[in-house]
Amino acid sequence: MTNATDTDEDYLLPCGRGMEQVWRRLDAVRLGNADAHESRCADCRAARESLLALRTATQELITEPDPPPPDLFGRIMSVVRAEVRRGQTLELPTAHAGSVQVSEQAVAAVVRFAADTVPGVRARRCRIRSVGTAPDGENIVEISIAIAVRMRGGSVEGIVPQVRGRVATAVAARAGLLLGRLDVTVADVYQERDR
Repeated sequence: MTNATDTDEDYLLPCGRGMEQVWRRLDAVRLGNADAHESRCADCRAARESLLALRTATQELITEPDPPPPDLFGRIMSVVRAEVRRGQTLELPTAHAGSVQVSEQAVAAVVRFAADTVPGVRARRCRIRSVGTAPDGENIVEISIAIAVRMRGGSVEGIVPQVRGRVATAVAARAGLLLGRLDVTVADVYQERDR
């Protein structure tokens, strides 16, 4: 049975109490002012625990001293756009009859992972473009990748060659493609703080 204060839109727990009522009484119950139902109901107890966890997580986000990265929205949207572009494929050579195709986004994921294996590097945008076919049938691709580099008081001089080497190896070994050109752009630097 629901309280008269519960609304029609309120989500009802299996015991019949509404989540709105549990939310409104969250602090009262936590401070020891539970009614008879609240003190013995497992459904209400589980709901309170979930709501307290949600409130704690929300409060942590509100009080977080570090603002979200300025490119957070752009990074989220690039992933969303990547989902839309999954239809673009590259053909891989095969010793058997027929063909094997892989999406450009799958190859981009391999490239980003390879770049991320370099200590202090975070891969950002990655674009793959087919530019032709080698005489042995391998698809030739051009890749452009943007990375963020962690600064530790040193320079980024030796990092780009490491990224190039790992990406070139991954493209050949994991994707079976021939790398025609690789552009690596240091798009951002970051510092990690001790927490």
